[in-house]
Amino acid sequence: MAALDVTKSSVDQATVEMLKKAQAEGIETIFDRAEKMKPCPIGEEGACCRICSQGPCRVPKPKKAKEGEEQKPQAVGLCGATAQTIVARNFARMVASGAASHNDHSRGVAKLFKEVAHGRAQGYQLKDITKLKQVARDFGVATTVGEGDEAKARPVNEIAQELADKVLAEFGQQDGELTYIKRAPKKRQEIWRREGVVPRGCDIEIVELMHRTHMGVDQDYKNIIKQCTRTALSDGWGGSMLSTDLQDVLFGCPVPVAGEINLGVLKEDHVNIIIHGHEPLLPEMIAVAVQEPEMIQYAQNKGAKGIQLAGMCCSANEILMRHGIPCAGNYLQQELAIVTGAVDAMVVDVQCEMQSLANVAKCYHTKLITTDPRARIEGETMHIPFDDHHALDIARQVVREAIDNFPNRRSPVMIPEAHYPTIVGFSYETIRYMLCGSIRGSYYTLNDNVIGGRIRGVAGVVGCNNCRTTHDNAHLTMIKELLKNDVIVLTTGCSAMAAGKAGLLTPEAATQYCGPGLAEICETVGIPPVLHMGACVDNSRILMAATACVKAGGLGSDISDLPAAGAAPEWMSEKAIAIGHYFVSSGVYTVFGVNFPTTGSDILTEYLFQGFEEVYGGKWDFEADPEVAAKKMIAHIDKKRAALGIDKARERVLYDMEMRRQLEAAAAAAEEH
Repeated sequence: MAALDVTKSSVDQATVEMLKKAQAEGIETIFDRAEKMKPCPIGEEGACCRICSQGPCRVPKPKKAKEGEEQKPQAVGLCGATAQTIVARNFARMVASGAASHNDHSRGVAKLFKEVAHGRAQGYQLKDITKLKQVARDFGVATTVGEGDEAKARPVNEIAQELADKVLAEFGQQDGELTYIKRAPKKRQEIWRREGVVPRGCDIEIVELMHRTHMGVDQDYKNIIKQCTRTALSDGWGGSMLSTDLQDVLFGCPVPVAGEINLGVLKEDHVNIIIHGHEPLLPEMIAVAVQEPEMIQYAQNKGAKGIQLAGMCCSANEILMRHGIPCAGNYLQQELAIVTGAVDAMVVDVQCEMQSLANVAKCYHTKLITTDPRARIEGETMHIPFDDHHALDIARQVVREAIDNFPNRRSPVMIPEAHYPTIVGFSYETIRYMLCGSIRGSYYTLNDNVIGGRIRGVAGVVGCNNCRTTHDNAHLTMIKELLKNDVIVLTTGCSAMAAGKAGLLTPEAATQYCGPGLAEICETVGIPPVLHMGACVDNSRILMAATACVKAGGLGSDISDLPAAGAAPEWMSEKAIAIGHYFVSSGVYTVFGVNFPTTGSDILTEYLFQGFEEVYGGKWDFEADPEVAAKKMIAHIDKKRAALGIDKARERVLYDMEMRRQLEAAAAAAEEH
């Protein structure tokens, strides 16, 4: 087999440089394995069933009959399960796993929140009291004591303690509705209740979905997808939204901050520590520990000039958007960071860590440190378990391990020069403030510019990297096509990092990549054309931004009315499917690239791609070509503009305060009905 052509593996020059180094040093990476191992075509389509020991049963679509021949029937499993049942089960199990990942993450944050509220968590504090009170009101927790003129502010710790108990109860709740469902537009809530898909609790929906997909239980593909929808909503409007809000309360709601991204942020003369994973609980404390004078002096005593902390994957996004701590790269760069020879410790928690990290680290001097009991890695690794009661002490222990390892470097260090400036930290609250300030606090200005045509629409471009396609290329091709057509982009996760490495997360990018309308808006407000909204768990921020657009008025009465679309052009994980499904179920047209896990059944795929829209207003789509996918998104945006009657150019009207009050009153009336 021919050697891997690294120049075709990525559009990121730092990645290509490190792949060349890995080849020269005989280090195997995921790119090499992808070249050697082709995906199973039947499994890729979701048409292989292995949920009992009678199988696996493969049910590939029959070849199309030649003219004059009888078409062979679709194969079924040994138990008689049809292709649509098998594919629906596999799709649903991906959603269940993805939702479980996010909801389990959220539970950990909620448990820490409770300990902080009771003063039992070392090093942590409640940083955003305003957001604490907002969340408390959602959960019916009083923020004042007394009534009328006698009312006074309730102690913050009391608010947090009561809120923590109510939040934790949502995970095990057996009946009723998740609290955040009421945040959605009224029309969207009505659709969910009509279809019977409002989640009862975070855990029960996952358990029921796994039961339904056991052999011989639910064998109606539409009924399977119904529970799949309920489970996905328990993620997007449950676990993910809860974790985002509680992390904001604990660590601060993100505001625009400058940072840097790519492997070039590493420093040869510093102790380099990479935080990798998805939970920001320990990384927040490591960010404190590396700045302590005692730690810096300890590093200098070992011969280093200082300590460089950098992130990888979504832990990187968390500490980047709150503290400006640089990001070393996204998912497909994790092995390559170690290949630089400069990483003294890679500290991992959960999700998206490759098991191959242990083998790569063994070839260099890097200490691979696992910190979560749910995510151990076999091989020569070190385990330092996270404990929120002693978090700062554990962070110091991790940092000392990295410092002690600095003198052990044995491979020539090669750090790519590539590193790019970014402006990140666009929570939906920050976007609201930048548009309208602290007094009006509305998305009216955004809506006004969409109605007026300066902004054609809004796109969420999110998701992973995938070694089955050229690293970062699909993200960048899609985003650039959207920008030149005046579509503003909201981004999270590895997609956000791809944009950052291409220079798209700076205000200056607007003049180079945007159409005239969007460029004007970005220049006026001083924002990048691609707004970094956080980690993959923070896609709930995009849901809240969409809801805020509906409530601001002028763009319909539901999320499905908005000129908006979503995409994950390089998706890889089960979490991506869960995210995609809660967006589709919330009324968003969502297109995925690379492949799609239901194409083994034309019946199920047609239901998700067409029939679903008739019920929920959103639908799935698949398009491997990112430029074509972007054009599909733009066509959908134009269709929604036409339905709203804003597809024609119109004279711009300067609204006075009275006209704005009337618009807000009309929006409030629409929300009531």
